[in-house]
Amino acid sequence: MDTIEAIKQQIESNPIILYMKGSPNQPQCGFSARTSQAVMACGERFAFVDVLANPEIRAKLPEYANWPTFPQLWVNGELIGGCDIVCEMHESGELQTLIKEVAAAQPADK
Repeated sequence: MDTIEAIKQQIESNPIILYMKGSPNQPQCGFSARTSQAVMACGERFAFVDVLANPEIRAKLPEYANWPTFPQLWVNGELIGGCDIVCEMHESGELQTLIKEVAAAQPADK
């Protein structure tokens, strides 16, 4: 499977996925830290991919997403945005509403 196919598969199989530097518990950059904190504050499970540990994804995702930077939050197959957008949505309450609706629509075994 090539990298673009792997990215598509990750996005399709995870309703909430964050591509970031590091992990939510050990972010490796300030932008990833702020973004993962905003998503974690919504209280729902989400997938993440450490782009530092996956250089192929780090190289190809900006091309696939047409978004040059990390982190990138994807919800229901749609790119929501990076740190500034996610943090603004968190502050307005929009992010929690979106994340809760998506999580509620998932089967209980996911």
